Amino acid sequence: MPDEQAQVRIEAAPLARGIAGWWARSWVRELRHFLGPAFLVSVGYMDPGNWGTDIEGGARFGYQLLWVILLSNIMAIFLQSLSAKLGIVSGRTLAENCRVHYPRPLSIFLWITAEFAAMATDLAEFLGAALGFYLLFGIPLFPAAILAGIVVFLTLSLYRYGYRLVEYVILGYVAVIGLAYVLEVYLSSPQWGEIAYHLVTPKVNSESILVAVGILGATVMPHNLYLHSGLVQTRLVNGTKVQKSKHILFAVADSIIGLNMAFFINAAILIMSAAVFYRHGIAVASIEEAHQTLRPLLGELSALAFAVALLCSGLSSSTTGTLAGQMIIEGFLNIRIPLWMRRTVTMIPALIVIGLGWDPLKILVLSQVSLSLQLPFAVIPLIHFTSSRRVLGEHTNRPLTTALAVLVALLILGLNGLLLFQILGGEFSF
Repeated sequence: MPDEQAQVRIEAAPLARGIAGWWARSWVRELRHFLGPAFLVSVGYMDPGNWGTDIEGGARFGYQLLWVILLSNIMAIFLQSLSAKLGIVSGRTLAENCRVHYPRPLSIFLWITAEFAAMATDLAEFLGAALGFYLLFGIPLFPAAILAGIVVFLTLSLYRYGYRLVEYVILGYVAVIGLAYVLEVYLSSPQWGEIAYHLVTPKVNSESILVAVGILGATVMPHNLYLHSGLVQTRLVNGTKVQKSKHILFAVADSIIGLNMAFFINAAILIMSAAVFYRHGIAVASIEEAHQTLRPLLGELSALAFAVALLCSGLSSSTTGTLAGQMIIEGFLNIRIPLWMRRTVTMIPALIVIGLGWDPLKILVLSQVSLSLQLPFAVIPLIHFTSSRRVLGEHTNRPLTTALAVLVALLILGLNGLLLFQILGGEFSF
């Protein structure tokens, strides 16, 4: 028997050496250096704003709006890849390109819209973190918000030790959220046939359009387009066209991996909400109510997983939202401000909302709708710069890429138009 085991080890040795050699030589090993920026960006695609829209969408319309999450994710991967390319080739963020290439009045206008987008995002993320502390430990919302701010400050302070450490912390948050929602979906026993049908069957009407556009706003986020163009520069490869082309390719792979994780989590939130709340005819009016309702329906473990995931979502997205806000103000105005100052200023709207006692779920959904309305002001400059030979030279978009980007922009504008039509009292169904 020992001789047989030794023989197996001897025969396996060349295979192990072959695998090790392949790993050492392959693009997979090289890809590791470039992975990370899209994972930080992906946090914004699974932030508490998504929770608000996904929970409401699932509770009110069942699985009907799953196709919106899928479509939004495809558009997000496409647009984030363009943002990454812009940062890699130009060496500037999207905000910096706006300042350099546009007249000052237009640049200032775009800065104002970007700041509104960052504030709306930060409001949702900060509220989510505060709610997480409240649901887990019973801490009142206002002190919970202060505690969330302290944790975000501590996370941001890790940047002094290098960007990789912050990325690992954020990845830890994402892993916890993912595991929590694997558990939630398992416990909720969804209807997989209905899920498959509604993933590929578009359906929207005047009742669901507000939530559908909220999902779009929560998924394709303006501040993430600014953020990604800056984050990729932590991996910048200076040099030839071949090096930049390889960096762009790896950035696209990073986007596909990172944002598909966000897609599965978003879909899981809506699926859980549909399988639990819609199935039982429960109209969920708040995130707290969703948490409380899960306990008798699915048990204590489900309610605990929900609260832990919400807390991780709020803390991680609030961290990356602060980074995005800093890139926006520094890029448009060419000034540098400390991260702690940016974090302090953007805490104020959330603290006001909490102090006034407004409904967090309604604020979350409305903040995401406002993001969708502001999205064209980030998407249109992105398409312009990536289609400009003056900005990107030989890395300019191909005609088909530009056509697809314009189609995405038109689709976003169309959904926003339907939303405004509905707000003004119009009704429709298709």
